[in-house]
Amino acid sequence: MKKYLGVIIFSVLLLSFTVYIALDTFVITRVYTHEQDSSEQDITQNIDNNSYSLENSSKENADTEKTTNQVVITGNTYSDDNINITLTQYREYDTSIYVADVTLSSAEYLQTALAQNAYGRNVTEKTSKIAAENHAILAINGDYYGAQEKGYVLRNGVIYRDFPSKNQEDLVINKDGSFKIITEGDVSASELLKDGAVQILSFGPALLNNGEIAVTQEEEVGKSKASNPRTAIAVVDDLHYLFVVSDGRTNESEGLSLYELAEFVQGLGAKTAYNLDGGGSSTMYFNGEIINNPTTNGKSIQERSVSDIVFIGNE
Repeated sequence: MKKYLGVIIFSVLLLSFTVYIALDTFVITRVYTHEQDSSEQDITQNIDNNSYSLENSSKENADTEKTTNQVVITGNTYSDDNINITLTQYREYDTSIYVADVTLSSAEYLQTALAQNAYGRNVTEKTSKIAAENHAILAINGDYYGAQEKGYVLRNGVIYRDFPSKNQEDLVINKDGSFKIITEGDVSASELLKDGAVQILSFGPALLNNGEIAVTQEEEVGKSKASNPRTAIAVVDDLHYLFVVSDGRTNESEGLSLYELAEFVQGLGAKTAYNLDGGGSSTMYFNGEIINNPTTNGKSIQERSVSDIVFIGNE
């Protein structure tokens, strides 16, 4: 027995370490900072203080004006003086696809939010919960930044992570609401912030760039498989966006390949389109309800908890 004691002890220690690493990576929650702490961050990780103050002042005035807004809500629409959303369900590629067509008076209504109002590892909540907490009218899941150790994270003008992931294609949303596709490493998140970026989403790949399909028919990414639930965001024109979510993995909906998703949004007139986290994460929330049928295994319909959302809100 003594002969094998050392081997047994080593095996137990190795197993314990492996279990700890797995828990630390996928289970143990580590909050690094809260969103409300962002105003106290270093100036290099914030929009210029003067413009930030002016924006806040403008938003306060806008909030006062919003009390006079005429809000009209139906089963598939929302409209007020600044936001117009129409939800349409399509049936393509043997798949149910949900498209929210959004027009805004200002880019300030296109926002992002983090689960539990915090940036960190394994900090997650369901898309619908994050949306409700932020008074979202429309929301989709984001890029699930928490599943990656690298990749830019810039949200609402605050940099949380500026470590590039090699050859990673990102979607940059600028202050004026315009979209741009960049490759991490070619430009830093800090440089993008100085140039007017307010959001960077790091999942991908780009589906459309300048109206042209940016993926091949065989192309997939390590984060996903062919014919899956998908989530995408696209821009058609100035302040005119498409939020897209498809079902998948069920007998009722096969799911989409990246090329099919790109082809579909191109057909809707999109100029730039970007693939967000899919699979079990794919969720659309509108007017207080979950619109699609989120599923991880195809056997049960339920939301997966995620790190973040992209949403339309007026508060």
